[in-house]
Amino acid sequence: MGFTYEEGQEITDFIAANHDKFEENLLNEAVNVRDKIQSIMLKGNIDLLENAHKLTLHVVKQEEEEVVAFAKQEGVIWAKHSLTLSFKLEWVQAIRRTIWNFLYEYERLSETPANREAFYQTEERINDQIDKFLNWFFLSFSEYKDKLLESQRKLVKNLSVPIIPIQSNVCILPLIGEIDEDRYQTIEEKVLIEVGRLHIQTLIIDLSGVAEMEKEISHYLMKMLDGISMMGCKSVITGMSAAIVRNIVHGEIDFGDKAEIKGNLQQALEEYVVKP
Repeated sequence: MGFTYEEGQEITDFIAANHDKFEENLLNEAVNVRDKIQSIMLKGNIDLLENAHKLTLHVVKQEEEEVVAFAKQEGVIWAKHSLTLSFKLEWVQAIRRTIWNFLYEYERLSETPANREAFYQTEERINDQIDKFLNWFFLSFSEYKDKLLESQRKLVKNLSVPIIPIQSNVCILPLIGEIDEDRYQTIEEKVLIEVGRLHIQTLIIDLSGVAEMEKEISHYLMKMLDGISMMGCKSVITGMSAAIVRNIVHGEIDFGDKAEIKGNLQQALEEYVVKP
């Protein structure tokens, strides 16, 4: 493989002058990734070869801030488009090996006298920058994925609290599944916001689809009913199972005037929905 070299040339200029050879060497090192370059470009608009040149220059120039910033940017992009992490790892390691191949050729052509200490210092600096890139890339990737999962979790939780208007001032809140403390927090927040936003005067809370409710949740439910009442809205609870009733009784909870109790949803609708 013939290299273009000029006397006194900097390593960065040497790499730039041998642009095509750099890419050829890189593709030979990244066996599993080279066939995926086009599909990665199409999926995430990521030019792996261009980015490899960019990272290489930052690493060789020891531009630590640029390396970290580029790693964070790349981490978000790969996470956003759900690209395969193993490809990225292989690609960066191929960049590492290609940089070393070019450093070897540069020193060979420049006929620089061998200096073991200088070699190990260069090795440490190059590897440190590559490792920093990988570290910040994975941190950025994980952080984006965690935020995405959290936003999806909140969306699912929010959708699990459907407040359905059946008349201008009457709504139904049909709850389904198990209610634990975490889900209760979502229910309370959504209910109080919607009571104010929709100017609900009667909220029918149907528990017929609730499989299980932690004993402590009954006490929290009382507080939510207080909040609903303070906002000028009447609460009607329907469909309490025997298990829920036992928790309420054993917890010595008395709804009193906080809510009206109906055996099932149909009874509440017949009383509170005005028929045309």
